[in-house]
Amino acid sequence: MFREQGYSGTRLTDIAEAASMKAGSLYYHFDSREALVEEVVLEGVRRAKDAVQDRLNSLPPDTTALRKLEAMIETHLTFVLSQGDITSASIQLIWQIPLEIRERTLVVQRAYGALWRRVLEAARDAGEIRSDTSLSAIRMSILGALNWAADWFHPAGAPPKQIARDITAMVLHGLATRPETKGRR
Repeated sequence: MFREQGYSGTRLTDIAEAASMKAGSLYYHFDSREALVEEVVLEGVRRAKDAVQDRLNSLPPDTTALRKLEAMIETHLTFVLSQGDITSASIQLIWQIPLEIRERTLVVQRAYGALWRRVLEAARDAGEIRSDTSLSAIRMSILGALNWAADWFHPAGAPPKQIARDITAMVLHGLATRPETKGRR
């Protein structure tokens, strides 16, 4: 409901009806729409972070930062496309919710951003990506592109792993260090 109708267009009674339950039962778990919205945002970010962290933990210790970044892109995109409703709702809601709710969710969002930042810094420090770029802009661009994939993805098109490979190739081709051709950067 939040994904389709946004924050202002969704009432708890609508959610209860869609879940085939009485509104009172929903109010037992969430005393307000704001409490439910906050939980949706937090849960969407937590689940994405956990999926990416689990993937990183499964990689061999000698995995390069660039390969870790590839795994993060693939895992995050696959998560977004397989958990589309909660992820899309979480992403869309973050800019629609009242400031006080947004501020309470920042701790989890920042922790996930820090995970990406550490891997990007490691890649830069290892000389695997260019040092003349803004890692913050890169991180936000990658996550922005991946997060909105749920809105344009069509199951009949390319599978998520192929899309992740394409996005990874596009991002890393522009970031990866390589000898410059004479007269061109």
